[in-house]
Amino acid sequence: MSTDTRAPNQETRGAIELTLAMVLSGTLGVFVIESGASPFNVVFFRCLFGTVTLGLYCLVRGFFKNHGFTARKLGLAALGGVFIVFNWAFLFESYERTSISVATVVYHTQPFYVMLLGALIFRDRLTAAKFGWLGVAFVGLVLVAGVSASDLTGGGDGAYLAGLGYALLAAVFYAVSTLITKRVTGVRPHLVALVQLVLGIFLLLPFTTLSQTRHLGADWGWLIGLGVIHTCVMYVLMYSSYQKLPTPKIAVLAFVYPAVAMLMDWAVYGHRVSLLQALGIPLIVAASLGINLGWTFRGRAAKQAAASSAGGATTGATTSTATATAGATTAAAAAGETAEPKIEIKSGGTR
Repeated sequence: MSTDTRAPNQETRGAIELTLAMVLSGTLGVFVIESGASPFNVVFFRCLFGTVTLGLYCLVRGFFKNHGFTARKLGLAALGGVFIVFNWAFLFESYERTSISVATVVYHTQPFYVMLLGALIFRDRLTAAKFGWLGVAFVGLVLVAGVSASDLTGGGDGAYLAGLGYALLAAVFYAVSTLITKRVTGVRPHLVALVQLVLGIFLLLPFTTLSQTRHLGADWGWLIGLGVIHTCVMYVLMYSSYQKLPTPKIAVLAFVYPAVAMLMDWAVYGHRVSLLQALGIPLIVAASLGINLGWTFRGRAAKQAAASSAGGATTGATTSTATATAGATTAAAAAGETAEPKIEIKSGGTR
């Protein structure tokens, strides 16, 4: 009896935690732009301040005891960190060349690169439904990108086209990091994230122009916020929520992030997506949910099942249940990848 009443409360708490984490993710672009720092400087200080605050959190919670790291796991976490750190740099560069809205939506195509890379590297099976959702996502991406013929022939804004490229590259790096880091098992995701942040400090130092920080003044607050709010606080909320929520809710709530990002882009900078771009957004959302939740294109099959006999309907229901269970298992694995930074965002995940 007590277990039944506690579970809904835990799920509600998890939903609140993940929603807050995604809202914070949606404000990340404003902090990046308002800091006035270059993308590499922004990532460097995000890693620096994030290391301090997340490290203190892990110390207070006693996570360093029985950490579970081996040399192999530490190496994999570090390798995943290389891709996640440069993923941030490319995404932040895309903010400046396109807009927060466009960059965020394009960046949210990352689940499809995880799927494709998984098929190429680990021989994961690609079903007809997955190919179908990939096609839907591609159409949505083309619409959201808003690229005209003049952009492709050199007559348009080359910076905008480059910005789209940076967003796509960031999504690919995110996907590679996901596939690497998901193999780090038996280690708290907070510690995996901490390893990646520490690595980022040393990895980005050669690309950082520290002399530029002398003129930041009050803008230091934006950089500190990225480390404290968008790294430590956001990660703690995400990883806590993943333990309490079923996969479908994680997949759906992840889209609070791009929704808030677009709202902030409009409210702060007056950026609006065009009607054509707006048509592409629900296609990417539907395709991402279809991949994560194992949706299939079964309109005709559903009609045939409804017209079948009672016995056939029972058999069909059993088969449908098995299929749904398999899809949920696959989606849960994807959520597990997200829960271990990086990990997906997915699609929640390390942002």
